[in-house]
Amino acid sequence: MRPTSVAFIVAVSAVATSTLVAQSTKPSTAASIRPPAAMSLIREADLKRDLYAMAGDEMRGREAGTLDELRASMWVADEMRKIGLAPRGDDGTYFQWWNMRRTRISTVSSSISLHGRPLTLWTDITPTSNAVAEVSGTTVFVGDGSDSTADVRGKIVVATLAAPPPANVRTTTNTYEVNYTRAAATPEAARFTRRGAAAVVLIADSIAEIGFDGIAKTQMRGAYDVVGGAPRFVRNAGGARGGRGGRGAGGPPQAPVPILLAHRSALAELREPQPMEIHLRAESFESPSVNIIGMVRGTDPTLRDEYVLFSSHQDHDGVRYSVAGDSIWNGADDNASTSVALLAIARAWVKQPSKRSALFVFHGAEERGLLGSRYYVMHPVVPLSQTVAVLNGDMIGRNNPDTAALLGSQPPHRNSSELVQMAIDANKLTGKFVIDSSWDRPTHPEGWYFRSDHVPYAERKVPSLFFSTNLHSDYHTPRDEPKRINYPKLTRMTQWMYMTGWIAANVPKRPSIDPGFELR
Repeated sequence: MRPTSVAFIVAVSAVATSTLVAQSTKPSTAASIRPPAAMSLIREADLKRDLYAMAGDEMRGREAGTLDELRASMWVADEMRKIGLAPRGDDGTYFQWWNMRRTRISTVSSSISLHGRPLTLWTDITPTSNAVAEVSGTTVFVGDGSDSTADVRGKIVVATLAAPPPANVRTTTNTYEVNYTRAAATPEAARFTRRGAAAVVLIADSIAEIGFDGIAKTQMRGAYDVVGGAPRFVRNAGGARGGRGGRGAGGPPQAPVPILLAHRSALAELREPQPMEIHLRAESFESPSVNIIGMVRGTDPTLRDEYVLFSSHQDHDGVRYSVAGDSIWNGADDNASTSVALLAIARAWVKQPSKRSALFVFHGAEERGLLGSRYYVMHPVVPLSQTVAVLNGDMIGRNNPDTAALLGSQPPHRNSSELVQMAIDANKLTGKFVIDSSWDRPTHPEGWYFRSDHVPYAERKVPSLFFSTNLHSDYHTPRDEPKRINYPKLTRMTQWMYMTGWIAANVPKRPSIDPGFELR
């Protein structure tokens, strides 16, 4: 699951108690369709075996752009071969290759010095953004920054980090210390940049000191994009969901201001004015990532050229900073859970194909910004016009055993009421989950709907749903391990996705797009 943008507003109070929606009372879209015999091939033991293989330490967290992601992708492709899926990638393979472009602060050509003494980037001091800058001057210490009358225009400001309000510290994504540091640094630095500071150096407090390595290890990776892929959030150029905004309230864009985090031990030296040189330069390069695609051909001569697309992503966050002695961010729930679910669904589908064809797509580099799905929608192996439904899952193996979320099931995210009804019918026949609607609301503070691989399809008006069991405190930490998965629940979630696809793949009329739908 892709973390929310850095533009995410952390100053939100706890979400009110989730509203659980009653199951639809509309007439069934497929009253005569019942679970096929092949659904019995979706077995808890298979899911557990595959998940330990895919999310075990041997896969090293499957970080996009590394050999670890490619190793996991090869494992997925080999499982697809064993199952008997037909390859639909490049040149008769399961692989659809593409390049991800990475832009980051260059460790080689960047430098920071204090009074002529070089500081080691990412170790002595770390940028907290990707700002490229050339700044020279003398530092000015302003304490905790509470004095708003201090003249900081054009200066290198040094300030102690002020603790953020507890409600502003996210409880998901990374560790508490990293979340605390981000929540403290972002607004404090913004206050100085609005007043014209040329650069800001924030001195870590005791909590940010613990989070220092996490900030450095995360930030040094830079930003990612996909070569030849769709832009992110094409229907929202204003930046409300992705931090893509341009000039904001008007006027020319402001030059980027470097925001640096220094160790707590640097405070004694930086209390006094010091000459400082900041040279932050960028480097950009490309590395391969891949989508893995297999197919089961439909049985109906008329309908077999239409496709139900099952979607997951095989990557996660790789080897990062250590938490309680563990530096492998396994990504068992995110998103090995759905990946092994797709393999289980494929085993059943091969044994009992549907009238329409089924496509199984594992998208690469979702965690780096939905890169694989953004590439696929621009280079689909079957026309998007022939894709009747996208059933995407992300994090489907945790939390309350009897609740789940179905995103894209209510306005403004719902793009096909007919597909939603199929999913509700399928839930009655399989998982029997109470559906938590709160995560699908545009007001939900996590912006959950927009953070997985169904989004590029929905933007192009392909009927799309997103199955999830939502966030938990182990999200994007090394604690997201196979032993923490609720395997009976994962089995029921897999059956629910399977049955939804089975209905969509066999009804005479494909699900239609709701009139006037635009994803915003």
